[in-house]
Amino acid sequence: MREPNQSFVTEFILLGFSVGPRTTPLLFLGFLLIYLLIILGNSLITTLICLDSRLHTPMYFFIGVLSMLDLGYTTTTVPQMLAHLASQRKTISFASCVAQMYIFLVLGITESWLFAMMSIDRYVAICHPLRYKAIMSPWLCGTMVIFCGLWGVASALAYTLFAMRLPYCGPNKINHFFCEVPAVLKLACADTSVNDRVDFILGFCVVLIPLSLILVIYVNIFVAILKIRSAQGRLKAFSTCASHITVVTMFCVPAMVMYMKPGSKASPEEDKKLALLYNVISAFLNPIIYSLRNKDVKRAFLKVTGWGRTPE
Repeated sequence: MREPNQSFVTEFILLGFSVGPRTTPLLFLGFLLIYLLIILGNSLITTLICLDSRLHTPMYFFIGVLSMLDLGYTTTTVPQMLAHLASQRKTISFASCVAQMYIFLVLGITESWLFAMMSIDRYVAICHPLRYKAIMSPWLCGTMVIFCGLWGVASALAYTLFAMRLPYCGPNKINHFFCEVPAVLKLACADTSVNDRVDFILGFCVVLIPLSLILVIYVNIFVAILKIRSAQGRLKAFSTCASHITVVTMFCVPAMVMYMKPGSKASPEEDKKLALLYNVISAFLNPIIYSLRNKDVKRAFLKVTGWGRTPE
């Protein structure tokens, strides 16, 4: 039963970044610029994929979904972070904190599994090129994305329920720039050892399993690439895989460190840096790494905008 004098928090205070008043405006302008570029880059990629029929392939379908996830992922956290940098008021209601936590996890876990689906797409394209279109049908691609989304919804619900079932009776200051599970759990007025074990198991399911699947697939891809006789063909195949490996490493490794380590070993400042890597920096670099340096995307951009003759 609830004790008569025990009160529960109705809002949290997000402490954000530990910087001085002179640095705060620079931090605000920097994150604002990055966020605007995230919106521009990912929106441009999604629009080009929709408008240009030559980009209606499984690879670009997955990249388009990734861009939409990145837009939602960053919009869940960055606008609020900017508002708190520009204002003295840094509070968030309990309900808003729960909603932010859940939406962030849904999109993040979905993206983690989407990377595994994208590696399967690369495996089929490189190891079975003649059967690529037959295997990676629109129906299969859609099913793979739905699977990622359902896994994200279910896993995020488990994360959120286990975190918010605990009592929060004060203090109410979250040493983070958004409501992320490890940071919120530190404020619980109860033992969180069960949550640490649950978070480890869920982290294994939502990060380590897709990461292991990606690793196994790429071992098979590299074996197949080494059998290609043409040096130019090997280089092209390696460059296609390199972009995916870079993004996966930048997103999954920090997320795995964040969610699979015990709460007692968590450092608030290190956690903020890790969160920036897989939440902001990853979404900022994805359009550049995956698409903006791609000839097909450049052709589509020139065709859609009419700024120049489409290269043959």
